[in-house]
Amino acid sequence: MPRAEVGTPKYIANKMKAKGLQRLRWYCQVCQKQCRDENGFKCHAQSESHLRQMLVVGESAGKHIADFSAQFQHDFVQLLSRRFGTKRVKANTVYQEFIQDRNHLHMNATRWVTLTEFVKHLGRTGVARVDETEKGWFIAWIDNSPKALAKQEASMKKERMTMSDEQRERMLIEEQIERAAAEAEASGSKPEQSPPAEELGLKRDESTEKVVLSLTPKTPALVSSSTGASSGIKLNALKPAANPLKANPLKRPNVFKQAAAPAPSSGSVSTDTEKSNGKKREAPMTAAERLIFEEQERKRRRMEREAAA
Repeated sequence: MPRAEVGTPKYIANKMKAKGLQRLRWYCQVCQKQCRDENGFKCHAQSESHLRQMLVVGESAGKHIADFSAQFQHDFVQLLSRRFGTKRVKANTVYQEFIQDRNHLHMNATRWVTLTEFVKHLGRTGVARVDETEKGWFIAWIDNSPKALAKQEASMKKERMTMSDEQRERMLIEEQIERAAAEAEASGSKPEQSPPAEELGLKRDESTEKVVLSLTPKTPALVSSSTGASSGIKLNALKPAANPLKANPLKRPNVFKQAAAPAPSSGSVSTDTEKSNGKKREAPMTAAERLIFEEQERKRRRMEREAAA
């Protein structure tokens, strides 16, 4: 049956039927022809043109398969680098986008039977990073272009410049230690083992006595009988001293009140009013009290002189 001429309704119908992807097993890579069904592929395989092409390929089958494999890998890696870059992506996703082109090179013409074998080949050759998960095989393209290598070297140089002096000094010390150990092994002498570093921190000395803190106030010592008799002060030995913890630290003496109080004279104030044995000093006398006290003293001295006369 002759082919339909270009522009006829039969030709347009055939093109509409052939639009889109067809079965991979009905595709002839040698002739680059896609058949729509099994009967069409069978008729194509028995045609004279197909047999003539197979005779040409059969003379150097390995060379043709190697060329098809190299072309398939080049196109696949080119799509992976341009479409996804260095991102980690599922291998089947890349392959589905690759076969959307109707005129792509089919995998059945290459030396890889399945996509898994092709992905493993990319991992072995260092073209991409490959890892297997429960969801399938994932690949990530490795950019080995001079531009990418220069960019990576510039980033490493920047990182080295930003490294702190302390880290750089630590790395130099480690390198010196490794170099010294290597030289010691080469000379045959065992490297001296450095003493273990002392642990810094607080340590308890077991030989010293334990320090005991007590917050209970001590009872005041008893005053001797002679001192008590002469001074006439009665001390209660059972009464504890004032608790310093109960003192109000916020209560301060009034400086203005002390400055306004009049200073007592040495002649008017007797020794009985002074402070003795830790007792509180009496309040100073007012002017009226001082006048009354002086008047009583004068009367007493007058009565003593009259009695003596």
